[in-house]
Amino acid sequence: MKTIKVSVVTPDGPVYESDVEMISTKAQSGELGILPGHIPMVAPLQIGSVRLKNGSNTEFVAVTGGLLEVRPDQVTILAQAAETAEDIDLDRAMQAKQRAEQRLNESRQTNVDFQRAELALKRAVNRINVSRRDI
Repeated sequence: MKTIKVSVVTPDGPVYESDVEMISTKAQSGELGILPGHIPMVAPLQIGSVRLKNGSNTEFVAVTGGLLEVRPDQVTILAQAAETAEDIDLDRAMQAKQRAEQRLNESRQTNVDFQRAELALKRAVNRINVSRRDI
């Protein structure tokens, strides 16, 4: 089967590079499935997972937004932050989730930045789900 080259890059450097048969992720406009030969496009990404399928093997990368650029022979994901499922520290992600939930509960009583706490919670839940492959 045909493959397409995928690169996931953050400001800290490359996170993932490989040839895959299919890429699936969430853009701001909805779920995207990309196969080799896809039409060129650019789309902003949501906080979510990137599924990379190659044969019977599926790998996952957690991304916290960014941009997806599709060319006929290559897909590049420029993410603010990204981690492969194997690199996610599950305990750290669980602690981040608890902190974000506490901030959201406190926001009713103090002037905690609600939107910032909500984004932190989404990022933590995404990392937990990708780590557990609960996608």
